[in-house]
Amino acid sequence: MNSNLDKVKLSLIKRKRQEALFRFYGLIGIISAILFLIIILYSVISQGQKAFFTTFIKVEVYFDSEIIDPENKRNSEDIQFADFGGIISESLKRKFPHISDKSDVRELASFISTSEADNLAEFIVKNKNFIGESKTLWLLASSTIDVIVKNPEMEKLIEEDRLISDKQLAWLNQIKSNNELKRELNKNFFTKADSTEPEQAGIWGSLVGSFLTLIITLILSFPVAVAAGVFLEELAPKNKFTEFLEVNINNLAAVPSIIFGLLGLAIFLNIMHLPRSAPIVGGMVLALMTLPTIIIATRSSLKSIPPSIREAAIGLGATKFQSVIDHVLPLAIPGIMTGTIIGMSRALGESAPLLMIGMVAFIVDAPSSFLDSSTALPVQIYLWKSTAARGFVELTAAGVIVLLAFLILMNGLAVFLRQKFEKKW
Repeated sequence: MNSNLDKVKLSLIKRKRQEALFRFYGLIGIISAILFLIIILYSVISQGQKAFFTTFIKVEVYFDSEIIDPENKRNSEDIQFADFGGIISESLKRKFPHISDKSDVRELASFISTSEADNLAEFIVKNKNFIGESKTLWLLASSTIDVIVKNPEMEKLIEEDRLISDKQLAWLNQIKSNNELKRELNKNFFTKADSTEPEQAGIWGSLVGSFLTLIITLILSFPVAVAAGVFLEELAPKNKFTEFLEVNINNLAAVPSIIFGLLGLAIFLNIMHLPRSAPIVGGMVLALMTLPTIIIATRSSLKSIPPSIREAAIGLGATKFQSVIDHVLPLAIPGIMTGTIIGMSRALGESAPLLMIGMVAFIVDAPSSFLDSSTALPVQIYLWKSTAARGFVELTAAGVIVLLAFLILMNGLAVFLRQKFEKKW
């Protein structure tokens, strides 16, 4: 008798030990996941937050009439093609009068972004009264100077490992000591498309491209997926064919996204000859990828509706189709919308299928229609990451932050809809 009790006690002790060990492993897994998430977020945010601000240099710009309008005609077309880059170089030389060597002048002129020449031309065309006069302006610094300012630890590096020479570093320190540097919000990041110069590059073009692509995706995938889900769950006869369809739909949800890109390349581009890298093609490819997700969500939502709803409707004289459309489907809409938003979130973050259909092209303007060439935000991030310039590292991280913000917003909306409108049976 005692031996049996001892065995039971040992068994209970062993079971409790296993349960405690299981809880410990589970806790370790959760802590590890949270730790890795914190590390990733810290790495992205610490790098990306720098891209939201940019550096400006204070310069006393002299709008030399001999360069801008030597014949004093005040013709806007002639003025805008003047050598404003030379005006910037001459204005910088006045800050450093001891500089005379042409190579030093070029190195000094590299402090200012090349886009400022066009900005000055636009300014003078609108304000011709400044020709022949000086005006103090804050000019956008080049990406090289911007990186050095944002990362002061780079100043301690040897000249070979630094982005600027010792002479340029001395000039930069002189500008700093004169309080002629400032940091402001990087408006270009939010208002411009891609560029070869980091200080001029932005996400606006890719955001518009992603928006247009998602519109096409939603228009094509939502009605088809909901109709397919309703048919398979409520109206289709239960036979081997429908079972075959169900199995393949579930399998399609797990297919790598690049496969859908290859399908889009073969059908939409090579056979249908639709425009390459256009939002309409990207939307059609992502719609194919999103369909299984929405179908599965639709069927799950319909299954959660109690059979009594259907039986009550049929008992009052409704047909099976009417009971589904008028009674069951409206109750399942919150779950369907949740699944749709999650599917669209996945589509927003995809880059592989878009790369396959040519949306990896270098696009400097935001698309104005569904047929214009464009890129998408994940692809834009990929392009920046593959660029050698140091300034694009911060832009890549900033793009990831923006993408994560949209994904969190969309998933938060899905959770809200489910909690707000879902009925408990």
